[in-house]
Formats: sequence, structure tokens, C-alpha cells
Amino acid sequence: MMERRHGGHGGGPPMAMAVEKPKDFWGSLKRLLVYLKPFTVQVALVFIMAALSTIFNILSPRFIGMITTKLFEGFMAKLNHIPGAAVDFHYISNVLLVLVALYILSSLFAYVQQYIMAGVSQKVVLNMRKDIMQKLSRLPLRFYDSNSHGDILSRVTNDVDNISNALQQSVTQLITAVVTLIGVVIMMLAISPVLTLVTAITLPLSIIATTSIASRSQRYFARQQKTLGELNGHVEEMYGGHNVVKAFGHEGDAVKEFIEINDRLYDASWRAQFVSGIIMPIMNFISNIGYVLVCVVGGVMVTRKSIAIGDIQAFIQYSRQFTQPITQTANIVNIIQSTLASAERVFQVLDEPEEIPDKENAATIEDAKGEVDFEHVYFSYNEDAPLIEDLNISVKSGQMIAIVGPTGAGKTTLVNLLMRFYDVQKGKIMVDGIDIMNLKRENLRRIFGMVLQDTWLFRGTVRENIAYGKEGATEEEIIRAAKIANAHHFIKALPDGYDTILNEEASNISQGEKQLITIARAVLADPDILILDEATSNVDTLTEIYIQKAMKNLMSGKTSFVIAHRLSTIRNADLILVMNDGRIIEQGTHDGLMKENGFYADLYKSQFLGAFAGDAV
Repeated sequence: MMERRHGGHGGGPPMAMAVEKPKDFWGSLKRLLVYLKPFTVQVALVFIMAALSTIFNILSPRFIGMITTKLFEGFMAKLNHIPGAAVDFHYISNVLLVLVALYILSSLFAYVQQYIMAGVSQKVVLNMRKDIMQKLSRLPLRFYDSNSHGDILSRVTNDVDNISNALQQSVTQLITAVVTLIGVVIMMLAISPVLTLVTAITLPLSIIATTSIASRSQRYFARQQKTLGELNGHVEEMYGGHNVVKAFGHEGDAVKEFIEINDRLYDASWRAQFVSGIIMPIMNFISNIGYVLVCVVGGVMVTRKSIAIGDIQAFIQYSRQFTQPITQTANIVNIIQSTLASAERVFQVLDEPEEIPDKENAATIEDAKGEVDFEHVYFSYNEDAPLIEDLNISVKSGQMIAIVGPTGAGKTTLVNLLMRFYDVQKGKIMVDGIDIMNLKRENLRRIFGMVLQDTWLFRGTVRENIAYGKEGATEEEIIRAAKIANAHHFIKALPDGYDTILNEEASNISQGEKQLITIARAVLADPDILILDEATSNVDTLTEIYIQKAMKNLMSGKTSFVIAHRLSTIRNADLILVMNDGRIIEQGTHDGLMKENGFYADLYKSQFLGAFAGDAV
């Protein structure tokens, strides 16, 4: 049974934080397209549907113009008292039917392309999440030690969601924007090259205004996001430690700092929103200039009868649409850059070096005796800082081995090497005479059971948390494990007994009760070798007695490695290993080491005299 670990040793550089733009745009794009490759037919259909929807939509103003022209001609003929003058409603009704058909077809194609793209984007994300989770299960402990949990979680959730949203919306919007721009230009040129030239005069103004304002707003938005992160961090910190803040009377300082950060956030947010908000008014102003110019020039052309009034109406509609796809395309390009940056962060995880795969003929141990040998083991997290050098240990079946020493001595490293969370650089570790490098990892880790000081319980019932130790565990097995772990009595006293639901952080039970449940889980798993990190430092005396009894029951007849914090609890250990700077500097029984009056004796005495209490952990 495994417990969650926290902290790390800095086994490698952390992954970079999120960036606005990808470092390798084309490389990330190619890799993202690999995920889209199985859906080539669907994506092609989406392109076709989006293009057809846009084309039918673009044609509409021209037909509206034809109706306007026909109405205008009919009314003018009547005003001029031309014999037989009348509005051709038959013609208009036919055009209206065509117009309705265009709108229906445009909407239908838009619906179909959205439906197809929704399926494609979610399947891409489904496959990507599968790859990430499979990858995370194959990554060594070094990866988790050298990267924050928050950053890993952000890549698995936020970055993948960003990719999903972009595939769902931005791809089709980009197609629509490009087709709209091309289609509008073609229709404008078909109506009047002169008026098209007049409209194009405003294009440089639009580009200059958009780029200059957007670049400035991006700076403010970046500042806004940075300050928002500071504010969230401050709130989380103050909320998590509110008891300490209150105990030391720092509420005023906390509020003052919050107000200062909040004011900076207000300033950055106000500037970002204001600057980005003026883009549309300026674009509308420039568009209105083009509108006025088209009206003036178009009016002159109508009076000269060089263009129909309906064509002017259609052209005005097209000119209104002219700048929209340009702005939209610029925004989508930014979104795509952000999406590829997210994809790049995901690919960084997928490119991380994995655990060395098991050998093809890897052995398994079905019923381990519990004999463990370290033979000339060398290990370091960083090449320039050796940690364990020439370590030799021989452990017999059923022995209790206590590992003691100051922080950083290498106690946890020893456990990591046993479980093959890290592999030795030199030497070998044997279990029942077999080098663990020749064992299947899954089999090796089933041999070991771990109970760590930092308990891990998931949201669910007490029964489910204990049953996590063994697949298909029966009710009788769960209760028996709880009784052996001295947990049954307090579980029965809970509101719903074994059906009591533990919340996210299991804060509705005490620290000691959490530990008893994790011990029950380990009892149920029934491992051959135990690794125990004493967890009695934060519990009351009575609970400590229960935990010690539970651990004694758990260790009965099994080989066990105990990382000792309170040295008084390992007086009866068969062998005590005293570690410092990665080396075993002393080993023996409690009485023998006390007689030597060396490092262990100093550690033991310090827990009673307080002289070295800060180091003896």
C-alpha cells in the first residue's frame, strides 16, 4: 500500500512556467496535428461546412441589394408616371425564397460543422489526457520531486482545457474569418472596384490602431495576471494559516498587505480593461469614416447611374464586414499562439524521461521471505553531491530495522531505493537473493507496504479508504484489519461508522485517527516487508499508544524498516542503523550503541535533555 509523498530533493530543474507564446511554434503545431490526424476526414468536412456556411452568408447582402434595386425601380417608375409601372413582386418573392434558402443552408452547415468539431476536439483531448495519465504513471519519482504539484496539475487540466476550447472554437472561427475576408473582397470588387479602393483606404488605419492598442493592453493584462496570482497566493496563505495569524495578532498586517495588492490589481485591471475596451470604439470610428466615404462616393455614382442603389446598399453591408474578420483573425492568431504554448507545456510532460522499463525476463517473487541486502550501494540525486557511498546492510527475515539520523542523512533515500523510486548508480539491493533491478517493479512494490507520517486519505467512506489496500476486500476482512490496527473502536463511534464520509482533507477526523486508518489499510494489503515512518509526533499520548500497538501488530512476523523519530520507540529493534551524510556511521542494538556513547547516544540523550532536539529527527 502506498502513501502520498510531499517535498523533494531537487533531482532536476523544474519545468518552466506557462508562457504566452510557444518557444517552438511549428514543432508544437506539428505534434498537435498528430492528434488530429485520425480525424482527417472529419476536419476536412468541418473546413468544407464552415466555408459553405460563410459563403452562403456572404451572398445574402447581394440578394438583399437586388430586392432593394427592384423596389426602387418600381417606385421610381410609378413616381414618373410611366405607363404600366409596377413593383415586380413576383421577382422579389423569388429572390426572397432564394434568400431564405441561403440563410437556412448557412445555419445548417454551421450547425453540422460545430457538431463535428465538438466531437473531434473532445476526442483529441480524451486521447491527450489518456497519454498524459499513462505518462505520469510511468514517470520516476525524480520528476515529482523536482516539479510542483500545482504546475503538473495545471498542465493536465488548464492547459488541456485551453487546447480543447481552441480546437472547438478558434479553428472554425479562423476558417470563417479567412473565407469571410476573401468572399467580402470578391463581392466588393464585383460590385465596384472604385468603392473597394475607397474602403481600402481605412485598412491601414485599422491595422495601426489594432496592433498599437493590442500590444499595450497585453502588457497590462500580463501585469493583471501577475498581480492576481499574488493576491490568490496571499489569500490562500492567510486562509491556510489563519490560526497562526490570529495567534500572533497579525490580522491588521494581513489586511494591509491584501489592500496593497488589491489596489495594484485594481490599477492593472482598470488599465487593461480600459485600453482593450477602446479598440472597438476606435474601430467603429474608422469603420464609420469608411461608411461615410462609401455613401458619398456611392451616392455620386448612383446619381450618374453608374451603379444601382441596391448595389450600394449591399456594398455598405460588405464594407461593414470588411474590418471584422481582420480583427477576428488577429485575435484568433493570439489564441492559437496561447494554445500552442499550452500544447508545448503538455508535450514537455510527455517528453520527460520515463522509469527504466522492466527487463523482458524480469522475475517475480510470490511469497517473499523478507531478506534484504544492500551491497556496496552508491547513490546521489546530483552527480556533484554524493549522498550514499558504499552502503552495506544485511537484513534477515522478520527483523525490525530502525533507521535514525538527522534531517538529510539519507533515511528517506534508503526507502526510495528499496522501492525502486530511484535506481542505484552502483552496487545492488537484493530481496530474497534477487537483485531488485531484475524484478518487475509492480511485483517489487507489492512486496512492500508503506505507512508514512504524512497520511493520505481520499474523499469517500472509511470503509472505502481501508479497502484501498486490497482489491475486492470483504466486509469481514476490512473490520478485521481495523481491529488489528486498533481503529475499530473509534470508527464505530463515528456518526455513520464505516459509512462515515471523509471530506477532501479528512479534516473531520483527527490526525491520529487518520494514521490508524492508513495502518488498517496496510494490514489489509498484508505486505511481506514493511516500511514505516513513525507518525506519533503530532498526536496525544493515548492516541500514540494506540498507534504504537497498531504498528506492533502490523509488524508482527514481518521484516520491517522503521524510520525512527522518537528513539524511545525503537529500543527493541533488532538492528539500529545510524545514518549521517548518506553513510551508516553506527549500527547495533540500542543497548550496544548507548554503551559506545557515540552519535546515537547523543541523539538519544538530546530527546530528553533538549540539547540537540532541533537535529534529532
